[in-house]
Amino acid sequence: MTELWRLSATETAALVRARQASATEVAQSALARLDAANPALNAVVDHRPEEVLAEAARLDAAIARGEDPGPLAGVPVTIKVNVDQAGFATTNGLRLQKDLVAKADNPMVANLRRASAVVLGRTNTPAFSLRWFCRNSLHGHTRNPWNAAITPGGSSGGAAAATAAGIGAIGHGTDIGGSIRYPAYACGIHGLRPTLGRVPAWNATGADRHIGGQLMAVSGPLARTIADLGLAFAAMAARDIREPWWTPVPLSLPAVPKRAALCIRPEGLATVPEVEAALRDAASRLEAAGWTVEETPLPPLREPARIQAMLWLAESRRGANRAIAAEADPDASFVYAQMEALCPEPDLAAFMDGLQARATFLRQWMEFFEIYPLALCPVSAELPFPDQLDVQSPDAFRRVMEAQLTQVGLPLMGLPGLTVTTGLVGQTPVGVQLLAGRYREDILLDAGAAIEAGGVPATPV
Repeated sequence: MTELWRLSATETAALVRARQASATEVAQSALARLDAANPALNAVVDHRPEEVLAEAARLDAAIARGEDPGPLAGVPVTIKVNVDQAGFATTNGLRLQKDLVAKADNPMVANLRRASAVVLGRTNTPAFSLRWFCRNSLHGHTRNPWNAAITPGGSSGGAAAATAAGIGAIGHGTDIGGSIRYPAYACGIHGLRPTLGRVPAWNATGADRHIGGQLMAVSGPLARTIADLGLAFAAMAARDIREPWWTPVPLSLPAVPKRAALCIRPEGLATVPEVEAALRDAASRLEAAGWTVEETPLPPLREPARIQAMLWLAESRRGANRAIAAEADPDASFVYAQMEALCPEPDLAAFMDGLQARATFLRQWMEFFEIYPLALCPVSAELPFPDQLDVQSPDAFRRVMEAQLTQVGLPLMGLPGLTVTTGLVGQTPVGVQLLAGRYREDILLDAGAAIEAGGVPATPV
C-alpha cells in the first residue's frame, strides 16, 4: 500500500471519510515524513506532534459518532508563520516577534480546521515576508527539495518546499507580489493566488494593514495537484465576518468561451528560451483540450508594478522601516534598501494618483478578459534563481525584480493568478502562469487541470 504521506489531499480525505484510514494514521505518517525530510530542508520551523495527534484523534472520535468529517477530513496542512494560529507565535520570520503568540486562529486557519484539515506545522518565510528567497535570522534557511543550489522561492518558500517534499498535502501561502505563485514555480508544484475578497484573513496579533496591503495581499493554497488546489481553495474561502473584503461570490460561475491569450514577453520582458518553451508547450496542451490560443500582448503590468511598489513602501515607510532597522536581518535590510532606491517616496498627490490609476488598469484588464477569458504568461522571465541571488549586489537585485514583472504587477488589480508546474529543465522546475478575471478561479483551475494532464514533475520529491 502507498504510504499515506505520499497521497494527495483528495485521496487522503476520501480514505478518511470512508474509514479506510484513520486521521490518526494519516497524522502519524505525516509526522514521520516531517522527521525524515525536514532536517535537510528546514521548511517547517515549528510543530508540536502531540497537538497534531490530539487534533487527529478528535476527528476520529467525531467520525466514530457518525458526524460529517468535512471536505478536508484528516488532510495534513501547513500554515505559514506570518498568520495567526492559536498558541503559536506569528513570527513573520522575525526575532522581534518570536514571543508574539496568537490567542485565536486567523479566519483562514479557522476555515481549514472547520473543513477538518489537521494542522501539521508552521512553515518558514523570509524576514518580513519580503523576498523571493527564504532565509531569516530567527528560523534559518529553507532549501529547495529538488536542488539546494536554487531558491525554494519566497515568501512562502517553506510552504512550497514542504508540500513538494510530501510534508503535508496542502501548504498555506500569502501573496502580495508573487509569494504563492513563485515558490510553487520554484518547487515544481501548483499555487493559486485568489481574487481579493475570496479568502478571509486577519491577524488579531497586529494592526490592520494600510490600504496597499488591504488591496493586494491575499492568502491561498499550494498543492501537488490542481484538484487539491480546488479542494483547499473552497475550504479556505468560507465566510468570516472578520474580513471586511470578503465577498459572497459563488466558486463556480457561468461558462465562458475557451479562448486564451498567450504572451511570451509582456511589455518586453526578456523571457529565457526554457520558459518560452514551457509556455508554448502549455499552449499546445490547452489547444488539445479544446482551447483556442492566440498570441497577443497583455494589458499593462509595468506601471501597475511601479504603483504596487509605491503603495507597499508607503506602508513600510510609516513604521516597518524602524522595525527593519531594529530586526537588523542582513537580507531584509539589503532588500529594503534596494527597493527604496528603486521607488522614491511619494507625496500625497502621487499616492492618490496611484490609487486612482488602479481603477483604470483594472478596467483595462477586465475588458481584456471579456475577449480572452484566460491569459497564459510567464511566472518569471527566468528559471528559478540561484539561491540568495538578490542579495549578491544591487545589479543582481534589479535582475531579480525585472524577471518577476508579472508577479508584482498583477496584485495591484486584485486579480487571481495560478502557477502550473509543467516539467523540469535538468533538476530545475519550470512552469507557467494563468490569469483570469475577478472571481474566475474556476477558469484558472479548469485550464490548469488541462495543462497538468499533459505532464508535471513527479512529486513528492
